[in-house]
Amino acid sequence: MKRAFLLLVALAVIGGAGAAIVIYMRTTEPYKGYDNAEQFVIIEPGSGTRAIGRRLVEAGVVRDEALFRVAIWTSGRARSLQAGEFRFDAPMTPLEVIEKIATGDVYTRRVTFPEGLTVAEMARIYEQQGFGPAAGFIASARDASAVREFDPEASDLEGYLFPETYLMPRDVTAARIVGLMVGRFKEVFSPEIQEAGRALGLSPRQIVTLASLVEKETAVPDERPMVAAVYLNRLKIGMGMQADPTVIYALQRAGRYDGNLGRDDLSFDSPYNTYRYAGLPPGPIASPGLASLKAAVAPASVDYLYFVSRNDGSHVFSRTLDEHNANVRQYQVLYFREKRAAEAAARTKGQPVRP
Repeated sequence: MKRAFLLLVALAVIGGAGAAIVIYMRTTEPYKGYDNAEQFVIIEPGSGTRAIGRRLVEAGVVRDEALFRVAIWTSGRARSLQAGEFRFDAPMTPLEVIEKIATGDVYTRRVTFPEGLTVAEMARIYEQQGFGPAAGFIASARDASAVREFDPEASDLEGYLFPETYLMPRDVTAARIVGLMVGRFKEVFSPEIQEAGRALGLSPRQIVTLASLVEKETAVPDERPMVAAVYLNRLKIGMGMQADPTVIYALQRAGRYDGNLGRDDLSFDSPYNTYRYAGLPPGPIASPGLASLKAAVAPASVDYLYFVSRNDGSHVFSRTLDEHNANVRQYQVLYFREKRAAEAAARTKGQPVRP
């Protein structure tokens, strides 16, 4: 009986050891138990290892909970597991799964907000990227409390959502992303920029407003300081800004912009219409990038008062109205007259019209 008992104990030990070896071996065996191309697993804050293991098994990422517990013990990462949403798209060993969660490899999506967009235009990107409804983004951008410290006049965050590429989790809220964008603006809108603006007699709000005009007028790096100089030179002599982008913004706010700016639109009554009201508009008309913010407080040392598009993205600058009128005739009147004539000739010959 004693010999039989010892034999049973030995077999149990050997069997247990064998099972342990099998389980341990499986911690290095890749596994994929879900049918879709990808599987998302959300680890809630405060979740313990048992809850995490159960969630991973339910999602088909790990084979079973016992295997997960062995992997956790082997890895020594039990206290390092992080919360968030994790994406799995290939077979992984339990140890690899644990390492992914422990290092915080949270799934994020890239969303880019280009320079020169309004809050409404950014909201459309937010919605198009599948983060949530545009209305939620706009509502969050109405809270200007985050910029009160340097702009007590702000009624919303127009101009203060910094244009950049952000990496966001799938479930990011509008309030969260708006907060991040304002935070990034504060980092970029340095004390040096604000001090340079004060030296020009510009408040922080005026700096951002002027920078938004520069952003909307040109994308050519070398032209930004010259555009800023034109507007500042006009301010000095009390001359109207007469900036088309301000009229477009005024029409957009009123829901009246159809994509075309006509001569009659220049008389539209709005404080943002710089053809009707002197000085800078009452606030930013878009979100400027860093280059435009710097240009606003470091204008070129030129005495230009006018500029007109060359129709290739660049502009020609002038000092007098006579010079400006000559440039308008060359780059606008004659250019479009010749373009229309060429289009008419092409249609007559049955050739495709070039854009």
